[in-house]
Amino acid sequence: MEFKRFGLEKFGRIIIVSQFLGALGLFIGLWCTPLLILSSFGLAFLMLAGVIVRLLHKDSIRVSLPALFYCGLNSYIFYASIT
Repeated sequence: MEFKRFGLEKFGRIIIVSQFLGALGLFIGLWCTPLLILSSFGLAFLMLAGVIVRLLHKDSIRVSLPALFYCGLNSYIFYASIT
């Protein structure tokens, strides 16, 4: 429903698969740092795009908070894994 509301229904499967692969990459990245870096960066980017789309559609901050939280979390994981 959300993809249709945002006019992104043709990207729905790509986004879902990207999020699943990113989550899998975070898990496997516990043993393979380059994969952790790539996965956390990709998920942070996806979540940032989600926040931007929600703000452009004038959703409330409360509704946008999960995407904002996961953007921050993945950004932290990315930063921590490159230092």
